Amino acid sequence: MNGSGPPVDVAAARWKTFPAERTVLAVARTVTSTARLLEVLPDVFRGDPRVEVTFGHDRSSAFHGGVQDLLRASDVRVIPWENATDVPSDLVITASENARFDHLKAPVLVLPHGIGFQKLVPDARGPERRHSGVVPRSLLRPERSWYAVSHPAQAEQLGALRPDLAGRTLLVGDPCHDRLLTGAPLRDRYRRGMGLPRGRVPRLVLVASTWGPESLMGRVPQLPRRLLAELPLDEYRVAATVHPNVWFGHSPWQLRVIQRDALEAGLILIPPFAGWQAALTAADVVVSDHGSLSLYAAAVGKPLLLAAFGRESVPGTAMAALGRVAPSLAPDKGLLDQIEAAIERHRPERYQDVARRAFHEPGRTLSRLRSAVYQLLELAEPPWPTASAPPFPLPVPERTESTAEVVLTHLARENETWSVDVRRFPAAARPERPESARRFSHLASEVSGLERSWAESASVLTDDTAPRSPEEAERRIEGMLRHHPGCRIAAVPLADGVLLGWRDGRRVMVNATGVLAGPRLISAVGYACLRAGIPPTGTFLLRVGERSAEVTLRPRSAL
Repeated sequence: MNGSGPPVDVAAARWKTFPAERTVLAVARTVTSTARLLEVLPDVFRGDPRVEVTFGHDRSSAFHGGVQDLLRASDVRVIPWENATDVPSDLVITASENARFDHLKAPVLVLPHGIGFQKLVPDARGPERRHSGVVPRSLLRPERSWYAVSHPAQAEQLGALRPDLAGRTLLVGDPCHDRLLTGAPLRDRYRRGMGLPRGRVPRLVLVASTWGPESLMGRVPQLPRRLLAELPLDEYRVAATVHPNVWFGHSPWQLRVIQRDALEAGLILIPPFAGWQAALTAADVVVSDHGSLSLYAAAVGKPLLLAAFGRESVPGTAMAALGRVAPSLAPDKGLLDQIEAAIERHRPERYQDVARRAFHEPGRTLSRLRSAVYQLLELAEPPWPTASAPPFPLPVPERTESTAEVVLTHLARENETWSVDVRRFPAAARPERPESARRFSHLASEVSGLERSWAESASVLTDDTAPRSPEEAERRIEGMLRHHPGCRIAAVPLADGVLLGWRDGRRVMVNATGVLAGPRLISAVGYACLRAGIPPTGTFLLRVGERSAEVTLRPRSAL
C-alpha cells in the first residue's frame, strides 16, 4: 500500500478474478475503529467471493496516526477517502462516526468501536460534547444509516437521544464479548505469551486506560510505576493497555517517555493495535476507568478496581451502573492491600446484572451480524453456517526484564531455625526501603545489566550465567568484588547450588530446590546473615510470598 490508492478502473470487471456481485467500502479513520473492522469483517464475509471489500482511509481524525501501519500490516486494498466516490459501493461499514458520509450514496452500517453510546466525547465541529458512536446529522441522513447494537436498551437510548434514528438499529450483539468468552479457556496460553509461568503466581495486574483528561492515564499517569514499586516482584506482574487515542493523540514516543520508569521496572506494555483482549483474559485483577474494557472485565468475571471514573460517562447506561457498584482504587493509599482485598473479596457473579444491561444473548453476534449485512446488501447469505467466534490471538507485548531490584529481608527465629522473608521490587520503580533491627534492605543487580549504574551501587551482585567450572565461578566472584567496591556479596550459580562470596574472603555454598533456587533470591539469605552478624551456615527457611523452601548454607574454602 503506497497511500495514494489504486487507479479508479481497478474496480472494472475485466481486471477481476473473483466474480464480485457486491462491493463494500470499509471506513478506516482511527486505530480503534479500524481494528474493530479488521476483527469482524473476515468472519462476516468468510469464504464468499461474491463480496469485494475495499478500505477507504479517512485521514481527518486527530487520531489518524497508526492507521496506515495497521492497514499495511493487514494487506487490505486501500483508497484515499477523497477518491471513495470513484469506486461505487453497495454498502459502507464503519466503526467511526465522524467520517464524511454525505458524499457517499450507499447505506451506512455503523458498528460500535466500544460498547454502546456510553461516553461523551469532544465534538470536532465545536466546543460541545457529543455521544460517542452516533453520526452527527450533518454527516449522514438518518434514512441511510443503520446502527448495530448489543442490547435493546441501546436502541431505546438512541431513539430518545435522536428521534430521527428511532427504528434504525440492528440488534446483533457484541463480537468482542463473544470472542472473550471463547478465549477464556486459553488463559494459561495467554499468560505464557506475556512471559508469565503457568499457574497462580505471579498474579497479573492489568492497568487499562481510556483516553482524555478524565481517564486513568489523564489523572494518575504514574500509577503503573507505583504499582511496580509496591507489589512484590515475585508475587505480581503489572501490564498496561492504553487506548490508541493516547498512543496517537500524543505519540508512541511520548507515551513511552512518560512511562519510562515503569517500562524499565518491567511493565508489560500492550501494543495499540491488538493484545488487550488476551491480556484481559490472563489478568487476575483489572485497574481501570470508565472505558469499555472495564465493562468487558466485569462481564467476564474479573476483579475490578476503578482508579478514575470521568463525568463523561453517560447516565443510565451499563457503564454508569458499573461506576456505582465497582470498588474504587485510592491512588494515595497503599496499593498492595487494595489489590489483595479486591482479589480476595471478589465473586465472579458480582457484575452479572450490569453485564446483562450491556450484552444481550451472547454467542450469536457473528450469525446475526452476517444476516444483517447480507440483508443490507440485498444478497442471499452463503449456504454454510457462520463459524463460532474465534479466540483472540496470543499477545505480543513490549517488555524489558528488570535487572536490578530492591530486596527487603525480614530475619526471624522460629524454634531452632532462622527464617528469612524476602520481597523484591524493581529498582527502577523507586520503591521505599524501610529498615529496622531485623528488617534489612539492599540493592541487588545482575552484573551485566544494561544499566551500569545499578551494578556500580549494588550491595549484592549476581552473575546469572552458569560457569563451566568451580574455578571459573571463583574467578567471577573475585572479579565482581574487585571491580565493584560497593559490592558486599557476589553470587554465581553452580550445577549443585549457588556460590556466595564475601569481601573478607569467605565462600558459602547454598543449596535450595524449585523456583526459589536462583542466585538473586538465594543471595538475600546471605545478605541477611551479613547484616544481622550471624554465621552463614546451617539450614534457613526462605519465604517468598506464599512459597517457601529450605535453604542450606555451608562454608566452602576459596579455590
